[in-house]
Amino acid sequence: MVSMDVTIVNVALPSIRVAFGATVSALQWSVDGYTVVVASFLMLAGSTGDRLGRRGTFQAGLVLFSLGSLLCSLAPSIATLVAFRMVQALGGAMLNPVAMAIIVNTFTEPRERAQAIGTWSAVFGVSMALGPIVGGALTQSFGWRSIFWINVPIGALALVLTARLVPESRAASVRRFDGPGQALVVIGLGALTCGIIEGPRAGWSSPLIVGAFVVAAAAAVGLVVAESQRRQPLIDLRFFRSATFASATLLAILAFSAFSAFLFLNSLYLQEVRHLSALHAGLCTLPLALAVIAFAPLSGRLAGRGRARLALLTAGASLAIGALALTRMDATTPLPWLLGAYAIFGVGIGMVNAPITNSAVSGMPRAQAGVASAVASTSRQVGATLGVAFAGSIVGSAMHGAGSVGFAAATHLVWWLLAGCGVLVAVTGFASTSAWAAATARRIAYMLDEPASRDDDDPVAVAP
Repeated sequence: MVSMDVTIVNVALPSIRVAFGATVSALQWSVDGYTVVVASFLMLAGSTGDRLGRRGTFQAGLVLFSLGSLLCSLAPSIATLVAFRMVQALGGAMLNPVAMAIIVNTFTEPRERAQAIGTWSAVFGVSMALGPIVGGALTQSFGWRSIFWINVPIGALALVLTARLVPESRAASVRRFDGPGQALVVIGLGALTCGIIEGPRAGWSSPLIVGAFVVAAAAAVGLVVAESQRRQPLIDLRFFRSATFASATLLAILAFSAFSAFLFLNSLYLQEVRHLSALHAGLCTLPLALAVIAFAPLSGRLAGRGRARLALLTAGASLAIGALALTRMDATTPLPWLLGAYAIFGVGIGMVNAPITNSAVSGMPRAQAGVASAVASTSRQVGATLGVAFAGSIVGSAMHGAGSVGFAAATHLVWWLLAGCGVLVAVTGFASTSAWAAATARRIAYMLDEPASRDDDDPVAVAP
């Protein structure tokens, strides 16, 4: 539910725009309001689950997510929809990192754990890819509000199954709440997103936009300073001394920036330029979804067998080729060409997710699993936020600035940038799977593992 709700809204955006008379920036906020909040609170949720109990935190997240979904379905305006999306996102933030920590602490044998993580990552990627198809079918059949209704019965069922099947677990050592760190994360991400989204409308040199970027930069610097001085920080900066963990963070931002920008622009292009219905626009993403379904499990198996490099090189090449195929897109681009590009791009998304998760928790002590996986999940959401923000702003500036062009032509620069993201995914993937990177991960795992727990709390080795 959580990962699908990152993408399911995209195909309903034109319907929401008509229903509320929303601007492009308002549509961006309906997507990014969700991802910003998820990104802001994932790390807090991960540490809270480690401290108070993962099953209980997971159940609380299910309740809040389902309530937020119900409120979204009843929203009377675009402003209230954005607000209710943020409520929904608070629940979503409590689910993803805690789910990963539950998996890590339930499956203690390394190979078994790697397979479980691969399965979880595949479900995450597949659900994101299916979002536009499910959203298109529901929007066409029952209206855009139905994309939120569907979460309520699913959330209720998940709540019952969690109570019956998921064992309770918590970390041996209790992490303290880091209020300053949490506040700086929220301020920094919110200000950065606001500056990018509102820049084309307010003007990039306006006091509002300049001030937003200054606040974001100050928050980032303040976060580094504050976290380096705390004994139990929200973000343990030592994690980033592990080349595999730092690479996982960068890979997540690059890949999910590309994915979210891709879905945001193509949903608008297919419905507002090609004049397809919501259902047909969703069905056009079927090649992408099928590619993710086919390749995500393969990626999980490769990561579990220690062949993450092959998965990441394939992912980077596929993302770059798929984006390059769209750099000449116009209102009459042949549909088979578009579908082929979507399929190639889907191979890249399917292959990238499992290695990200695998690298993020590889070598980490189980007591740190919630926080480590939360940082990786946060990176995905930050990427999704930035992708929509930058794509919308670039296209909006091209359409309404000097020498304005049509929507399809305005997207060309975005596709070139996404191709560059694919190249960077391949380069980063190669470096992160080197012997040097593995050595840094082992050193940091030993540093992070508390001496008293090293006899019974082994590092999370997710590859044989």
